[in-house]
Amino acid sequence: MRSVFQWNLGTRSLELGKRTLIMGVVNVTPDSFSDGGLYLDREKAVAHAEKLVKEGADIIDVGGESTRPGAAVASAEGGQESTGSGTITSKAQSVSAEEELKRVIPVIADLKKKIPTAIFSIDTYKASVARSAVAAGAEIVNDVSGFRWDRQMAGTLAGLKCGAVLMHMRGRPEEWRTLLPPGDVVLLVKRELKEWAEKAVLAGVRRERLVLDPGFGFGKRLEENYPLFSRFDEFQGIGFPLLAGVSRKSFIGRMLAENGKDAPLEARLYGTLAAEVALILKGAHIIRTHDVKAAVEAARIADKILQAH
Repeated sequence: MRSVFQWNLGTRSLELGKRTLIMGVVNVTPDSFSDGGLYLDREKAVAHAEKLVKEGADIIDVGGESTRPGAAVASAEGGQESTGSGTITSKAQSVSAEEELKRVIPVIADLKKKIPTAIFSIDTYKASVARSAVAAGAEIVNDVSGFRWDRQMAGTLAGLKCGAVLMHMRGRPEEWRTLLPPGDVVLLVKRELKEWAEKAVLAGVRRERLVLDPGFGFGKRLEENYPLFSRFDEFQGIGFPLLAGVSRKSFIGRMLAENGKDAPLEARLYGTLAAEVALILKGAHIIRTHDVKAAVEAARIADKILQAH
């Protein structure tokens, strides 16, 4: 069975567990792995978000920087970032906070005016971007770094009236190819998610504002994601609501491979839906996806099955 939570977003709460919530993705980026460049234009991004809301999205997750494999990301110190080889590269390779703000704030502000009752999330690891996005109308901060890349993030979230998603990631995108095998990946993710969540609470983030995400594909090799699926129910033991994002990811393409070739992005919908249903049945409260209408319908079936228990 799936635990029921009240996710405190500051000015309102979301009930998690009785019905699966769907988080629709809007990437205002030129280089995201699945839809990079499609919604870099503000009007196109806003129109796409409106479409996802009409299709049934409960939350719209707006992101202005890609964390695809190999991407360079800014360090917490704000000057440089490390690479897997131990060398230092210029911050010019990453997206600055100023550029990220130019991409996402107009989209969030426009959406808040057009559909004020909708719930918006900002996908960022930078505290300054999180702060500005919440001021513009975002009610959730979705941090892929688990509040670790910007040392001000946990303290910033403690002072903001919003929900937060703490995601697990091994290393940084530019380091993934050089990471050593983790051993038991499920035990590793469970332990680190619990440690990072408790650190956030000690920093002042209220427990009822936190949702955890095991970070499928983020620093995990293709085969290392499969145990996360089969043992996803173990993450319920950490004691927080759970979000899962597997939409169109490369391990889905590998699962669907034919004649030695992974399925391309446009052929991963049905595999994505199967994976999302499996995760709901194992305890996921929120599904983050590109294909909202299909996920909404699949989640309705999975929820019916859970309710039958």
